[in-house]
Amino acid sequence: MSIVDTAKQAAQGLVQGAMAKLVPLAPDSWIPGGVPDPLITHKHGLIGTPVSRLDGPLKVKGAARFSAEFRFDDMAYAALAYATIPRGRITAIDSAAAEAAPGVVLVMTHLNAPRMNKPGVFGSSPTAVGPSDLPILQDDRIHWNGQPIAAVLAETQEQADHAASLLHFTYDAEPSTTTLAGAKANGIEQGLFMGQPLLNEIGDAEEALAAAPHKVDHLYRTPRHNHNPIEPHAATIAWVDGELVIHDASQMVTAQAQTIGEVFDLKPGQVHLTSPYVGGGFGSKGLWDHQIIGAAAAKLAGRPVRITLSREGVYRIVGGRTLTEQRVAIGAAADGRFEALIHTGLSVMSPHNNMPEPFIMGTRAAYTSPAIRLQVQVAKMNMLANTFMRAPGEAVGTFALESAIDELAAELGIDPMELRLLNEPDKDPTSGLPFSSRHIDEAWRSGAARFGWAERSATPGSRQEGEWRIGLGCATGTYPYYRMPGAQARITLAHDNPGVRATVEVAAAEMGMGTSTTTAIVAAERLGLSLDQVEIGYGDSLIPGAIMAGGSQQTAAIGAAVIAAHNALVAELLKLAGNDSPLAGLSPAEVGSEDGGLAKLDEPARRESYASILSRAQRGSVTVTEAASPPLELMHWSMHSHSALFCEVRVNAVTGETRVSRFLGSFDCGRILNPTTARSQFRGGIIMGLGMALMEETQFDERNGRIMNPSLAEYHVPVHLDVPDIDVMWTDIADPHTPMGAHGIGEIGITGVAAAVANAIYNATGTRVRDLPITLDKLI
Repeated sequence: MSIVDTAKQAAQGLVQGAMAKLVPLAPDSWIPGGVPDPLITHKHGLIGTPVSRLDGPLKVKGAARFSAEFRFDDMAYAALAYATIPRGRITAIDSAAAEAAPGVVLVMTHLNAPRMNKPGVFGSSPTAVGPSDLPILQDDRIHWNGQPIAAVLAETQEQADHAASLLHFTYDAEPSTTTLAGAKANGIEQGLFMGQPLLNEIGDAEEALAAAPHKVDHLYRTPRHNHNPIEPHAATIAWVDGELVIHDASQMVTAQAQTIGEVFDLKPGQVHLTSPYVGGGFGSKGLWDHQIIGAAAAKLAGRPVRITLSREGVYRIVGGRTLTEQRVAIGAAADGRFEALIHTGLSVMSPHNNMPEPFIMGTRAAYTSPAIRLQVQVAKMNMLANTFMRAPGEAVGTFALESAIDELAAELGIDPMELRLLNEPDKDPTSGLPFSSRHIDEAWRSGAARFGWAERSATPGSRQEGEWRIGLGCATGTYPYYRMPGAQARITLAHDNPGVRATVEVAAAEMGMGTSTTTAIVAAERLGLSLDQVEIGYGDSLIPGAIMAGGSQQTAAIGAAVIAAHNALVAELLKLAGNDSPLAGLSPAEVGSEDGGLAKLDEPARRESYASILSRAQRGSVTVTEAASPPLELMHWSMHSHSALFCEVRVNAVTGETRVSRFLGSFDCGRILNPTTARSQFRGGIIMGLGMALMEETQFDERNGRIMNPSLAEYHVPVHLDVPDIDVMWTDIADPHTPMGAHGIGEIGITGVAAAVANAIYNATGTRVRDLPITLDKLI
């Protein structure tokens, strides 16, 4: 990070700090969500009704085009070559054989690449989404083992791949830091997340811990994890009349287009990026070096380019989750009430980005204690810049915290579920804010009854069937409610004789979680139309606004933008209705949408259809665009999704093999908008949590900083035989302070899962494993 970028983050932190002091003092009615969304009270409409994905038929038929399926005439194909040292310089490039290979169009290195600006690193501005502050193919410097240092264009992908293998590089290696011990020796810094220090202190937690009659104090470790979306990263790119057209797989369509435009000194609007379908993202489908290299190569060659990363290529240049070392210490009274809660430790990252794994985020609001100390510190290594990965921070942080609580429950002889409920806070323990909605106790009770938690033996290793030792474990999951600024919605209401049809456009991304379907449900309900009368546009940088599919916040961001646009539409329709309408003289606040038109809220018979209003105004359509309100509710209430997780495992007494045989997730996430897609989201997150618990680990060679298992043959993720019967349920209690009463559900599924598995393994075997993944060698 540069001095300028660090100063920007510090300034942003000061502004956020000032706002965080002022907003809580405002009356509820001044804050978005202070007046509950009217859709919360709609109990018999589309919201909450199971709806299959509207884009499902297109995907099943193969008619949904992903980024590597777009075509341009005269298109060339790209392959990348990657550095094999962690730090140093390129002193020579032998490209003769590659240039002479069949079908080769171009070999591009730093020696002939177009001059480009550095991409703005994520967090340095509202629109910057670059992975690091490094220039791309602009000099001979090497910053990590796997850095792309050349691109080959050829007439076919096979020709490009072959030619890239013929490139030979000579390096002048420089001293590097590729060990954790070396990184620690170089110095540890306070971690920052979104401009704010990852540090909370209430009272003297160390003193309280020392005085507590019962305590646990342990170190928990989590390894590196790499992204493995089913669709590897790819982009199809062309320069058209001086403007850049990119078909990409992106979770941040508009901001990515803007960042790429700045790299090439293009004005806003000169980059058109589309991303209608994304085959899995989980934080990884953002801006990496390959899109910029592809655009530069297309410019240099004067031809469109398709650049598709191999599975190995994804490991080389797409960041993942970094390693952590976490200390969790809890002191408690004899009755189990916490007297001290400490969650501190270390995360590792690159010198060129600022994205530590913020593992204390979930702990901040999880449990009450009079003394709390939470801190994330950072050490730096010469490695690929790490990035968001599903539930960044919470996924690994809950493993440590929830494992420690299970250990304390064993120390006290208290049921681990009851220990958690005993320490439920009545307000946010670190911010002091009231909770907007918190019904985790109901999730625990209903989940325990359905799972059969009462059958659990408190004595580890007491239940066995043949060679298999059986255990039950539980854990709490938590993930914050977010709603990021920048969202807008454009609604076009048009005649569709004899009625109307609405097109709702949002600059959002769909990566399989059902966003387009949920948006259609919400829009149809708000407009008073049927689902087949609503069309959703998304995944295109030409659509106004900027919405990132990340942080489990996209649905809330879309919902708030659609609320604003709907209000603007009602106002515009009332103007068009004129004095001859039954609605004449009414203000927008007195009118709502229902049954294909507008009606007075307290006098439904006083109404007029959309089609009638448009006809009398002699308008074929009306269009409004409106921005969502600022997300001030985040500073006024403490807002979270919650889960109560129950796991049954079978551990082989001879081999140590572990099988998860049953899993139940009981969720408290506000109102569930679409049970069909929600169930899929919850289960998908749980499966990722099972992988984190039992098998996922990026093998990092500390001798040279190279990832050693860059393939699905060696980096293990759960397959069908690894996935047990997964049951999910939810409270479905609306949060009165969010759009539609809903919370995010994408990332809550994974949080706490690894701890539930680890705790079940302890119950089965009596062995406590504090280092992930829990492989069989740790259980023999």
